[in-house]
Amino acid sequence: MKIIKDKVAKLSFVALLVTMTAAIFYTPAASAHGEKSQAAFMRMRTIHWFDLNWSKDEVAINDTMTISGKFHVFAGWPETVDKPEVSFLNIGIPGPVFIRAGSWIGGQLVPRSVSLELGETYEFKVLLKARRPGDWHVHTMMNVEGGGPIIGPGKWVTITGSMGEFVNPITTLTGDTIDLETYALDSIYFWSFFWYAIGLAWLLFWVKRPIFVPRHIAVSSGKADTLISAGDKKVGVAFAIGTLVIVAATMGSTNEKYPVTTPLQAGLLRGIKPIQMPESTVTVKVEDASYRVPGRAMQMTLTITNNGDSAVRLGEFNTDSGSFLGSDVLEDETGYPDDLLAEEGLTVSDNSPIAPGETRTVNVTASDAAWEVYRLADLIYDPDSRFAGLLFFFDEDGGRQMVMVDAPLIPTFI
Repeated sequence: MKIIKDKVAKLSFVALLVTMTAAIFYTPAASAHGEKSQAAFMRMRTIHWFDLNWSKDEVAINDTMTISGKFHVFAGWPETVDKPEVSFLNIGIPGPVFIRAGSWIGGQLVPRSVSLELGETYEFKVLLKARRPGDWHVHTMMNVEGGGPIIGPGKWVTITGSMGEFVNPITTLTGDTIDLETYALDSIYFWSFFWYAIGLAWLLFWVKRPIFVPRHIAVSSGKADTLISAGDKKVGVAFAIGTLVIVAATMGSTNEKYPVTTPLQAGLLRGIKPIQMPESTVTVKVEDASYRVPGRAMQMTLTITNNGDSAVRLGEFNTDSGSFLGSDVLEDETGYPDDLLAEEGLTVSDNSPIAPGETRTVNVTASDAAWEVYRLADLIYDPDSRFAGLLFFFDEDGGRQMVMVDAPLIPTFI
């Protein structure tokens, strides 16, 4: 019996070892959609991205692509998130798989932080240069000081080629052309290992002494002063003086070798021009809104008034990154990410054209699995359960009007 038990124990141990080894060597590719971890209210009530365009789905190493579109800064910005007075237009990617060759907001180059106004809409463009091959999820993103990164829609982009082919040449202010990818790489390696070696030498000097138990006994017995000898103090002073001498000497030689330098630019750009949006002739009042948990659908009762000269129809509801379309009014021709696009996700109880001067109350439903997949439904668990989004109305000539909606959201479980 004992022999059987020993064999079972050995087999169990071997099985555990195999399992642990397999787990260590199993390295699946990282997936995307980390934006799901952000609170739903933050994604729905801060920055609304729309009319986005990824210029390419596949790009070769050293080639460029652009991400362009518009974003609306929600006027009802949540009180728990700092206002976008210091913001930075960014791109959410898994590491430096692209380099940013340029960013523009309102046609103005924005290499640093900008100040955005609540309730305004801006055009933007980001130029990216492919650096590392692979399939990457490329997001729009706005970094807000005190509010963190606000991530927008993402789309898969494939980079082909070899990273060894990547070059990043620039011309300096003195007329020299250098490759930033490899420039001064030898010096970087040398100084990294040099200071690492000094730090290691400092650690080894103290590690060779009694560390834990003897030191604890000495401190407990009131003999802490005996732990550091005169020789130890001399070594400490030598390390300190040596470090200062090395830093001063290398700084002097560097300034002599590179007399022309420009400090990093860290100012704040103000006065960014928003889009001069035409005044909407459509007004919308949200009578009530609810989220039906079993059906993964948001239902709104809207009172719509058309004060214009042309009949209009509701064609799209955009919230966070999701776009819900009324298929009888609008078809997507932009190549918007499939997982964020509900091509038949918007239904209206009466979506016949609303005539000029007419007021109509309709029931609108935005339904799609994206409510759960992207955790937008978590909004119903927030202390301030409100939704926000953009409604797009289309007239008979194809003209489009944007109306912002914002209202409390009540969950229903039947």
